[in-house]
Amino acid sequence: MASKMPNGDKWELIDNDSNSQHCGEKFKFDFSYIKSDSIKNVVKAYIWRNYRERNKVLYWLYREVITNFNRVNQFFELNNITNLNKLTNKEISNLMSYLNTLVSPKNNKKYSTSMKRNCLKTVKNIIRWGQLYMPDEVPKMEIFTGNEYAGINRELKIHFIPDEVLEQINKALVNEENFYIKYGIIILQSTGMRIGDMLKLTIDSVKPHLISGYTLTWYDHKNRKERQPIPIPNECAIAVEKLIEHTKELREQADDNIKNYLFIHRVSTGKNVGEIMRVKSESGIIHKWFNAFIKNNDIRDTNGEYYNLTSHQFRRTLATDMLSKGTDLKAIQEVLGHSSATATKRHYADIKDKERAEVFKNIGIIGNINKVDETVITDKKDLIWFKENKDKGARMEDGYCTKPCNDGKICDRLLKRQKCYTCGRYITTPEYLQAHKNYLAELEKQLEGNIYGDHYAEHFLPTIEILKEIVKRLEEIQDGNN
Repeated sequence: MASKMPNGDKWELIDNDSNSQHCGEKFKFDFSYIKSDSIKNVVKAYIWRNYRERNKVLYWLYREVITNFNRVNQFFELNNITNLNKLTNKEISNLMSYLNTLVSPKNNKKYSTSMKRNCLKTVKNIIRWGQLYMPDEVPKMEIFTGNEYAGINRELKIHFIPDEVLEQINKALVNEENFYIKYGIIILQSTGMRIGDMLKLTIDSVKPHLISGYTLTWYDHKNRKERQPIPIPNECAIAVEKLIEHTKELREQADDNIKNYLFIHRVSTGKNVGEIMRVKSESGIIHKWFNAFIKNNDIRDTNGEYYNLTSHQFRRTLATDMLSKGTDLKAIQEVLGHSSATATKRHYADIKDKERAEVFKNIGIIGNINKVDETVITDKKDLIWFKENKDKGARMEDGYCTKPCNDGKICDRLLKRQKCYTCGRYITTPEYLQAHKNYLAELEKQLEGNIYGDHYAEHFLPTIEILKEIVKRLEEIQDGNN
């Protein structure tokens, strides 16, 4: 392998992977910024072997060398580190401190945690690779703790799109003139696919379902495999059809290598102005279109600020909604294309309880279930039914449901969740105090050490707050009766 490696410090590599989002593109590598020959040889070998064996996409390898390792190398030179095998955990800690001091020349602000995490990830990737293929050039002992950027001292953030914002978005789509955004958002909402996968959808991605409706097939570039056809709602199939119609004239003029893609456009600015090209996420144009969409339609969050919309939030929102409705975790894993259900559970919410946590006043609590009257259940027929069934069909594991059926159908929430704290039909009493305490203790134990990650914790915390409020009120009632 080494004998075929290009000479010199400047390489031009072509992405020949037909399954890559960047197939056919050229990437210019320049290793001359690395002064240490020892370190440079390891980095070159890492890039070359991963490129030839297609273990990593070329675009990511390019980003590792041009951006991430460049900043790391600055730290090495400042500290006279000329061999990777001399690194210890002390140097890694110092590297993290150094990264905290860097300021972006674009906005004169400190770099994001994501950027710093990627820099460390690149070092880790190179050393892990070197331990297999160049063991004498890298540390033999473990020098990473594994939690260098585990979210310590960071506020938890909501990564799904709140319902009130989603409502604004969908209303704005009706009159949206940018059809890439208009129909792209519909596709993202319907499938939860990653933006890079969506931008490589082709005109034959949608096919009729054998029984009814339509299915969508795409290539999962992260997991490097073709996804099985998944059923899609009619509005998603229509969105694809509309994109095909809108790009028909462009495709007739486009080069053969891109004419079958849905997301192609005529470039309006820059050096390629006037050319018909595929829409690419890394170009930044999608981000600009999202920002324009938000500002043009005055879409704001609860604080009155413009909502910071990203494509990946639609994926998280779909997963969160599915879990909120009681969808099986395995089914959600398949929709998202995760390698394991553990990844799904770790990164996505248990339920959208943030909104429900803000409506404590809706929690139904009563001291004695036998005292339920027309002030609690206003409908006479419902009240008669409840009194007859309070010890049968109305009883739940942690309270009572005053109307579990409507028009002959059992409440969907009751069937799938059985945790109905703020539903207007839910009542709990002091007899269930211990059940609420047990569930509260179970959730708090699960969150010890934040083992589920930021997304999962963000949705657990409001549920815990609801339970604390329920326990508090029930204890007050119990104390008052003693």
